[in-house]
Amino acid sequence: MLFSWLWGRALLTDRRILWLLFVSNLIGTIYGYYWYGNQLVDVWNTHPVWQIVFVPDSPTGSLFFTLAVLGLLFPPSSRFMRAIVRLIEALAVVTSVKYGVWAITIIFWDAALGQSIHPLSWMLIFSHGIMALEALLYVRFFSLGTLWLIPAAVWTFANDTVDYTYGIFPYLSAQHLERLDQVRNFTFALTAASVLAGWLSIRGAGRGSRSVEPMKRVR
Repeated sequence: MLFSWLWGRALLTDRRILWLLFVSNLIGTIYGYYWYGNQLVDVWNTHPVWQIVFVPDSPTGSLFFTLAVLGLLFPPSSRFMRAIVRLIEALAVVTSVKYGVWAITIIFWDAALGQSIHPLSWMLIFSHGIMALEALLYVRFFSLGTLWLIPAAVWTFANDTVDYTYGIFPYLSAQHLERLDQVRNFTFALTAASVLAGWLSIRGAGRGSRSVEPMKRVR
């Protein structure tokens, strides 16, 4: 059936599809860092330098996924590099799901508070939806086990903590700034849900805590 073909390994791990996925996510990542340009400059000028890495949320998640796809295209041979790839895969799954869902939710939350959804917002809804979906779609082809979700969770919770402790969270509407405690609580809860989604996806793929090497079958 068509759905089985679209969902199948043969199509999704075809090198042409993987290259298309890599290039499109790389372009989206670059655009995402450009999108955060003003905030990056502001934080650089007004905050300690170490906080700069925690500013661009979605593009960093997209960057992790881009690197994870690169790992499918060029499977590492050394044990050390395989460990690095597995860590990147775990970060890609957790952060892509988290920031994809977060952006969509904030946009519709703004709409519920009376703001209009502009064409640019629809673009963000579509792109962030793809961001979350592709991570869950490709997790079964990654080689990470469930234990790799622990450092990914630590990183993402640390990002949340820095964002809402030092005020470097993504720019929000006035309505959401008035409800910042609610946004913060939702953000932390969504990180936990994203880690759970990653765990369920790995378990659903039949891996449990075992790492497998599906990348070797990518040609």
